[in-house]
Amino acid sequence: MLNIVLASASPRRLALLKQLGIDASVNVVDIDETPLRSEAAQDYVLRLAAEKSLAGSQQVNASDWVIGADTCICIDDSIIGKPDDYPHAQAIWQRLSGGWHQVCTAVAMTHQQRTQTLINVNHVCFDTINEEQMRAYWETGEPADKAGGYAIQGLAAAWIQEIRGSYTGIMGLPLFETRQLLIAAGYKTQL
Repeated sequence: MLNIVLASASPRRLALLKQLGIDASVNVVDIDETPLRSEAAQDYVLRLAAEKSLAGSQQVNASDWVIGADTCICIDDSIIGKPDDYPHAQAIWQRLSGGWHQVCTAVAMTHQQRTQTLINVNHVCFDTINEEQMRAYWETGEPADKAGGYAIQGLAAAWIQEIRGSYTGIMGLPLFETRQLLIAAGYKTQL
């Protein structure tokens, strides 16, 4: 049995691993999440997931398998981060309002300094959102630490007209891709 460590403070990612029957331990890592100049969204999340996984692997037993993940929102190849404050969140939601955007999530697994990565790209269509709705959502506290300032599994689900892709990928840990990495490592999942 592999010992799995999640290099993330995200309760959503930990809960998603539990859906695969994995009781992972948590080792929070701190890395610089600044996008590189002209870095594409997919390259950005792949890099961060790998860096998180590798950083986590340097803090645990050599026999442990460390999973890192990162999610970003993008519109027209422009990476949309987490909102710093309400005006920033409002600016993000105005860009998302009434249109499509991409949600890119990468997952990486490191064991003995070898890292494998996979990426999941999804498309999300938002309804038109007015300022009153934006303010009310911000005041819930939910959007503060979320890529794009929203959680698909939370209150903002009411704004989502359609998704094309993986619900768990949009949440922050694509279970299909994560399962593929685990199977390749010899881990027997429940399903």
